[in-house]
Amino acid sequence: MAFSCAVSCVRFHVIPPKPLTLHTYTAHLSPFSPLISMHISQNPRYHLHFPSRSPLHGVSSHNSPKTPNFRVRASADNSQTSSSNTGLVIVCSAITVILAVVNRVFYKLALVPLKQYPFFLAQFTTFGYAAIYFSILYIRYRAGIVTDEMIALPKSRFMAIGILEALGVASGMASAAMLPGPAIPLLNQTFLVWQLALSTLILGRKYSFNQILGCFLVAAGVVTAVASGSNGDQMLSGIEFIWPALMIASSAFQAGASIIKEFVFVDAATRLKGKLLDIFVVNSFGSGFQALFVLLLLPLLSNFRGIPFPQLPSYLKAGAGCFLNIGSNIPGCDGAPLLPLLYLATNIAFNISLLNLVKISSAVVSTLAAMASVPISIYVLSLPLPYLPQGASLSPFFLFGGVILLLGLLLYNIPQPAKQAP
Repeated sequence: MAFSCAVSCVRFHVIPPKPLTLHTYTAHLSPFSPLISMHISQNPRYHLHFPSRSPLHGVSSHNSPKTPNFRVRASADNSQTSSSNTGLVIVCSAITVILAVVNRVFYKLALVPLKQYPFFLAQFTTFGYAAIYFSILYIRYRAGIVTDEMIALPKSRFMAIGILEALGVASGMASAAMLPGPAIPLLNQTFLVWQLALSTLILGRKYSFNQILGCFLVAAGVVTAVASGSNGDQMLSGIEFIWPALMIASSAFQAGASIIKEFVFVDAATRLKGKLLDIFVVNSFGSGFQALFVLLLLPLLSNFRGIPFPQLPSYLKAGAGCFLNIGSNIPGCDGAPLLPLLYLATNIAFNISLLNLVKISSAVVSTLAAMASVPISIYVLSLPLPYLPQGASLSPFFLFGGVILLLGLLLYNIPQPAKQAP
């Protein structure tokens, strides 16, 4: 339900033949990342066991061994692992990395023709994804997968998710339109730091030492890279501090929404008497409220960019005209509507590819594939590209900050031994 470009990362702590503990963090570039949870919860090859003392039931979190999330017991035959399957995993991993990079690149390119209309693009994408989610929800409701009890869950928390994700997508797109391409995937990694801090404060999560140290390294890498704009010859020179700060704030909004989603699943497990809440109930109502609040917040957000409220209708009309790009006399709209539509298409393709990679291998492999796309994306976005011919210079400080950040991500995602359930 969010559209900025952080790492879409799902990781398993795999200790066969012991139960493996699932930990994920939601990618705010990935509106379909919850599909991974749906696949696990409904795939007959897996049995889900929720410990009664666990604070979460089938939701994404980073827990210490003291607060296990849920365990996945795999019953697949070991004989399925063969050399041919290994080759398939390698091919699918390569495709996932390529799609992740292309997705990040098209995210930036989509904002080139719509640089002056990021809120129109935010509105268009949120309504588009809401329509997709509700269509899937209707199909699953008709099939009996989604029950009336799930639909009847209180909507106040979905409203909170919607307003946070509306602020996240709007601020993310507004800042991404003004930032150099390589800075976007790097700044978005602060999502991990925000999620750790908020889940500790709000949900009382406990984290291992390497996870805490990894988050500190991620924060240090971002600070080092952003500080590279202090000199005139650095990549972020000439960029007002408000834009990287707004991108970091966008990650905070998305992290807050992910924490509320966890709480929704906890509450639903009680209300539904142990039944699993279908992920598309959360996605659909969250996306619907997100689209509503993006619309309601447009006067405030547009005023932030110097667009008075009386001019808002003409702004949206001009944004639609630029998006459609009908005729040849619309200056600055070259590449529309092709680039925004390519971003939406590659975003969906990336998430499907990531889900398939989890299905045929493990989430550890998908984590490494998604993480591998970060440095590649930074490098590609620094090159001269169509509609971005000037490229960007990667300063030594920026590169140093990126290395620190990647070390933090690796440290955070080191698999931890899973304790045997008593």
